[in-house]
Amino acid sequence: MISVASLTPRRGRNVELLLLVIAVGIVVLAYANVEVAARGELPANLLAQTLGLLAIAGTFHLVLRWRASYADPLLLPIVTLLNGLGLVMLHRIDIARGNEFSSGLALRQLTWSALAVGIAIAVLVVLRDHRLLRRYTYSAGLAAVVLLLMPLLPFIGREEFGARIWIRVGSFTFQPGEVAKIALAIFFAGYLVSARDALSVSGKKVLGLILPRAKDLGPILVAWVLSLGILVFQRDLGSSLLFFGLFIAMLYVATERVSWIAIGLALLGVGAYFAYGTFAHLQTRVHLWLDPFAPGQSDQVAKGLMGLAAGGLVGTGLGRGRPTETYVVESDFIFTAFGEELGLIGLFAMILLYALLVQRGLRAAVGVRDGFGKLLATGLAFSIALQCFVVIGGLTRVIPLTGLTTPFLSAGGSSLLANWTIVALLLRISDQARRPLDETPPKVSAEPTEMVRAS
Repeated sequence: MISVASLTPRRGRNVELLLLVIAVGIVVLAYANVEVAARGELPANLLAQTLGLLAIAGTFHLVLRWRASYADPLLLPIVTLLNGLGLVMLHRIDIARGNEFSSGLALRQLTWSALAVGIAIAVLVVLRDHRLLRRYTYSAGLAAVVLLLMPLLPFIGREEFGARIWIRVGSFTFQPGEVAKIALAIFFAGYLVSARDALSVSGKKVLGLILPRAKDLGPILVAWVLSLGILVFQRDLGSSLLFFGLFIAMLYVATERVSWIAIGLALLGVGAYFAYGTFAHLQTRVHLWLDPFAPGQSDQVAKGLMGLAAGGLVGTGLGRGRPTETYVVESDFIFTAFGEELGLIGLFAMILLYALLVQRGLRAAVGVRDGFGKLLATGLAFSIALQCFVVIGGLTRVIPLTGLTTPFLSAGGSSLLANWTIVALLLRISDQARRPLDETPPKVSAEPTEMVRAS
């Protein structure tokens, strides 16, 4: 008879190391390809760049062997590849603009990447058990509100492209909303684990849907008002959609009630109608969505679409396109730059990487044994999925353009810090999910005894 000990899962660290070497190799090959196509020779700092990337990825790998040996072996290689490809494209944009490496976007992004990896490593080392975060449920909620309000403060709040989502202190700029999405995920997970029984109580049945009781609508209305507040005061459509969608998804996972999704979509429709009739900048975005080639308006979306069309099926090749023809290509429209130079096949490959990243996060949610961890992993994975959908949907005219950045690819330190922290939390949760029962740490005092019902 096979004993339980013999069924101990493989840690997968050697597989992770092999995949990391492959990921770094792809990034280095792409970097060399850009230099050869644009300048006709290999870069002089190719060896230094290779060793630097290997050092960053290798350090994270060693920390996982030390602190989270059962963590999912695919998460780190996927994110390393995406982050590295983003660095390559930013270097490509620097070349097109005539910027040197020492003063361009790529070096700044590489610095932020190293800092983001350092923070992610610190999260893994300090946070030995993700369930400890539940103790700070309401502190996380308060922190999220403070972070979201910071851009509205005088002197430090800063407006760019019509959205007030930045703060500036001296020469340092930061987007607090990126960190707020992590705090909100922690708050939603902690709150919904405690309140899921009340929110699951059945009310009246209407059109085949079992609606919740009227007195249980408070949380979703609060989330809706918060999202509208972000849209009204910060004019940030992307963050508004992200935060409200995150709450609805986690609410559905906690309660298994399809009616909550229906109510959320209805509130979203009401909010969209109100916002469209009230804000001129939102009307402009809708007009760009309906007819991006109309005269007398911004041609940003039109140029992004033409860049995608120029790439065709296989692309023009790295270093051989014209990505800077599109405005703000380094952040909002970096995906169109990849589409032009890598083509539809390259874009599908990158979308599959994101899909695999989200799937591994959801797999950790299914495998972890506590309700808080299930909801937190679901929320973090869904935040990446929703952000990718909103960004790519806006660029391809599936939905109006929102102004969010593509995770790990777009220029911006705020996004990198937040998304690498999300990966660290998913690695911690996946380590707990894959760890054998006899090696699992004892429950912390804040952990409820019941678990979220399996969907």
